[in-house]
Amino acid sequence: MRIAQVAPLTEAVPPKLYGGTERVVAYLSDALVELGHEVTLFASGDSLTKAQLEAIWPRALRLDPTVRDYLAPLFMLMEVMARRADEFDVIHSHLDYFGYPLLGRLGGIPSLTTLHGRLDMPELQPLYRLYNDVPVVSISDAQRVPLPHANYISTVYHGLPENLLKPGNGSGGYLAFLGRISPEKAPDAAIRIAAMAGMKLVIAAKVDRADQKYFEEKIEPLLAQPHVEYIGEIGEHEKSEFLGNAAGLLFPIAWREPFGLVMIEAMACGTPVIAFRNGSVPEVLEDGLTGFISESELAAAQAATRIGTLDRKRIRAEFERRFTAHRMAENYVAQYERLAAAKREGKPLPLQGTGSFGAARAAA
Repeated sequence: MRIAQVAPLTEAVPPKLYGGTERVVAYLSDALVELGHEVTLFASGDSLTKAQLEAIWPRALRLDPTVRDYLAPLFMLMEVMARRADEFDVIHSHLDYFGYPLLGRLGGIPSLTTLHGRLDMPELQPLYRLYNDVPVVSISDAQRVPLPHANYISTVYHGLPENLLKPGNGSGGYLAFLGRISPEKAPDAAIRIAAMAGMKLVIAAKVDRADQKYFEEKIEPLLAQPHVEYIGEIGEHEKSEFLGNAAGLLFPIAWREPFGLVMIEAMACGTPVIAFRNGSVPEVLEDGLTGFISESELAAAQAATRIGTLDRKRIRAEFERRFTAHRMAENYVAQYERLAAAKREGKPLPLQGTGSFGAARAAA
């Protein structure tokens, strides 16, 4: 198939720094090429891809100090994509709702949009009543709950390149916290859980400008505790060692996490995950196999003392079965083909409800 992948311009694909959406787009685009498809990636010029790159702006907007109006490059992106639309069998947008006014006016070109973020903002309710015919893909069934009336055609879980991260043996003996310092990620809960479990906690996380006050007032005072080590943000090349040496990953989220890439990063390293039952967690983890799903900080601390009973090779095997980039790409190709067939036949696309987690397990 001839496939257009349309990425945000804020970060490169893959991102030089933090950027979950752009990482997923990078992995998906490369995997589609490896499967034999002709892929064009609309993205910033500093992106690295196996696909054909259509560079809209020379570099990622967040790293370009000359950019004052971030919407101007975005409008350029959508216009260039529209002018080339008839070159593709399907257009896959990762721009959230910014692409909706245009995608619906491209004639017979099938399109879909993956929703990468949270859907619990009240203003999205009237927006999706207006755009109730735009085909969208959720990244977990749980993501859909606050916005059930959107035109979901499938749930497709994220995936990582199979050899991106290597399995480790957990020889460091510490609990890991990886990602971003923010209230919804609850690093303070991770600190308390590790203390109750009597284990060292190593925090590898960035602090966004928006969360700087939270970090200074709520988290920084806790870092002086003897069982806590804060090492700041780490690069992609450091994750294998960091996660592979960890006895377990703490993921005590305090919000409806749409997916949580860090969970499958840990699984790729064979590292069990201890997480709160929130958002996508019950879909990604299997309690007692790839980690433990807890209802409280005390339960999580008790689970931390049992992570040595889990089989790290089995955890890695579950990653390979469910969360590789090739698995993700194959799942998206199935949706592309459904869209293209529906367009050819002039029929509405049959919707797929929730429950893909159970279907994925049943198919294994």
